[in-house]
Amino acid sequence: MMISIVVPMHNEAENVEAMVAEIAEATQGFAAREAILVDDGSSDDTAKLIAEQQAQHAWLRLVQHPKAGGQSAAVHSGVRLAKGDVICTLDGDLQNPPAEIPNLVAPFLADGASANLGLVAGQRVKRQDTAAKKWASKAANAIRAWMLNDDTRDTGCGLKAFRREAFLALPYFNHMHRYLPALFARDGWDVAHVDVSHRERSGGRSKYTNLGRAMVGVHDLLGVAWLIKRGKTARPVEPPRPGSEIDAAQ
Repeated sequence: MMISIVVPMHNEAENVEAMVAEIAEATQGFAAREAILVDDGSSDDTAKLIAEQQAQHAWLRLVQHPKAGGQSAAVHSGVRLAKGDVICTLDGDLQNPPAEIPNLVAPFLADGASANLGLVAGQRVKRQDTAAKKWASKAANAIRAWMLNDDTRDTGCGLKAFRREAFLALPYFNHMHRYLPALFARDGWDVAHVDVSHRERSGGRSKYTNLGRAMVGVHDLLGVAWLIKRGKTARPVEPPRPGSEIDAAQ
């Protein structure tokens, strides 16, 4: 099974080299892999440094947005161009350790893995952020869980693994990456959770503020709640063609 790692990056030049090195180490045991680093309209040398790393790693791909579209847009572009059956995402700031990638994709690769497993969501433990950011995240997660009943304590974690085909069937909207458990469940997929580690940011600057998250979060929650209520509740099943059982017996 081909595994594609998709990493959105906006002005993360300081983290490119370490990101590629850690992905290489974490995925060296995979039979088939690729890593797609999506430069989301960076104004620094992010794209240039990724291109330089491509000379050393044949499995590394660079995708670019001419202008910044946001994290969800970058993830969506990377998934659309990915070749893998299973996608693993992580944030470009290296706070999500690439060493967690095997733990995220393991449920899909296990013997007897459920064909209905759509998403494995990482859940950060011992989060290494400021007290204000952790408080805001905890409050937002509590409100989201109450409204959407998605049985997920931490949807803000960038470490996730999912079936490519299932992801692309979801309705796209900006900031959708924060609501993947609810959206996958809406489409009838099983959602699993895995505890993952978390690190302090070692380079670059955060792209989000607590106020900015809160302002867009209200609209997003209402929109996702509406999508869940209006979701398709039936999946198509194609029955055998008449006479196919007879042909197979002969």
